[in-house]
Amino acid sequence: MRRLLSGFALSAGLGLCASALAADAELIQRGEYLARAADCEACHTAPGGAPFAGGLALASPFGVIYGSNITPDKEHGIGDYSADDFYAALTQGKRRDGANLYPAMPYTAYRQIERADADAILAYLQSLAPVHRATPETRLDFPFNLRLGLSGWNLLYAKDLALPSGDGKSAAWQRGQYLVEVLGHCGECHTPRNVAGALRQDQRLSGGVLNGYLAPSLLAGDLAARGWNPADLASFLEHGMSAQGSMFSEMFAVQHHSTRHLQRADLDAMATYLLGEQPPPARVIVALAYPQLSDSAKRGRQQYLNLCAGCHGVEGEGKPHIAVAMQGNTSLRLADARNLLRVVLDGIAEQPFGGFERMQPMPAFADKLDDAQLTDLLNYLRQTWGGLPGDLDTQALSPLKSATAPAPAGKVM
Repeated sequence: MRRLLSGFALSAGLGLCASALAADAELIQRGEYLARAADCEACHTAPGGAPFAGGLALASPFGVIYGSNITPDKEHGIGDYSADDFYAALTQGKRRDGANLYPAMPYTAYRQIERADADAILAYLQSLAPVHRATPETRLDFPFNLRLGLSGWNLLYAKDLALPSGDGKSAAWQRGQYLVEVLGHCGECHTPRNVAGALRQDQRLSGGVLNGYLAPSLLAGDLAARGWNPADLASFLEHGMSAQGSMFSEMFAVQHHSTRHLQRADLDAMATYLLGEQPPPARVIVALAYPQLSDSAKRGRQQYLNLCAGCHGVEGEGKPHIAVAMQGNTSLRLADARNLLRVVLDGIAEQPFGGFERMQPMPAFADKLDDAQLTDLLNYLRQTWGGLPGDLDTQALSPLKSATAPAPAGKVM
């Protein structure tokens, strides 16, 4: 009898152990998904480096800040972080030693992260292999190099984010709000900033400039004016491309590391939040005929035929797997011409999307066009397919040309 009871006890113990292991595995899997939704890898992985091992240089108006090592290495990473330490870093911008983090870490958005989600993300990160790599030291000019000064910045700005009430909204809208505003921290790029580097919350999601590119407005009316509907927007987040074009610049890295890994229900929820439960109708633009173009745009057609039509089509129809169409392209509808200008000048690196889908690299044309030719080409593109007047002049483009631009867009870390 004693032997039989011992057998039962052993079986019960093994069962409890198996249950605990299964619970841990489920927590880690959930944490991996949430880390994807929070786009942690994009800022904490250097080009060619181990995932989450830090070292990525993050440009800011105040100098270069380096993404930190968040592997479970005890010396250089977060191996000694408790759940409370990690939650304080996410939501208050506090390191384990009490020092302030720079707000390149989006703790102002993560302030509203659910504690269970933070714990799950930590469980996932601590399940990874530790990488013994020190993060390069951030060196900012005085007084921005004084982390103590961030205490005053936090008092002024860290609690600014006030989300619209979800009362009376659907579960999908509320889930989308959490994914867009908190985990996805979309406002960090798509909101203008003040002179102190804080988000201007009165203009939330209305667009911001990042590394020479415009992160365009995500407000419902502006999205619809650029041709977006909920289905296309969700598909764009999943696949990186749609009838409105393909992702490039910083958004390409977001799709690669984050949104392509999300469940379709979550992507639909994000589209529901951004466009609303009763979305405005997407604007349809009919291509403008050549005789109706401005004189500059008419001259620009020849530049288009010389440089662009071989890939994008004589009538802007594009080529599958090669180049996006100009017809319906959302970038051509932006009143601010900087993205179109930067793409023409700097080109776009090859873009590997899901499955076997690729977009071939687009060459840079900075050495092929003088200022007048560049202006004419942009006017042709914007007026023919963007529904905009063909009235740009070289003087208006000059400050955009001189803006600091990153390496060719589309490069994945």
